[in-house]
Amino acid sequence: MTDTIDLLEAVGKDASLRHAPAEEMARRLEQAQGSAVLVAAAASGDRSVLAAEFGAQHNLTPQITQMPAHEEEPAQEEPLEAPIPAEKS
Repeated sequence: MTDTIDLLEAVGKDASLRHAPAEEMARRLEQAQGSAVLVAAAASGDRSVLAAEFGAQHNLTPQITQMPAHEEEPAQEEPLEAPIPAEKS
């Protein structure tokens, strides 16, 4: 797996490979002795085949944790009534 990551890093650093056709990418990875899974992913353009090599697992989050938390609104306090000042005559 380390070799696969190193190869992916090298591909990412090479700007000439950014828009390379899938066949060219697969050929270059074969020459660099990339794993069969990596070469197959490059040839097919399907990155999901790498999941098994990296040991990726689906991370399904329960829907309840995707909703915002409900916070109670603070109780509104009644304004204090101030005594009405006596009028001076």
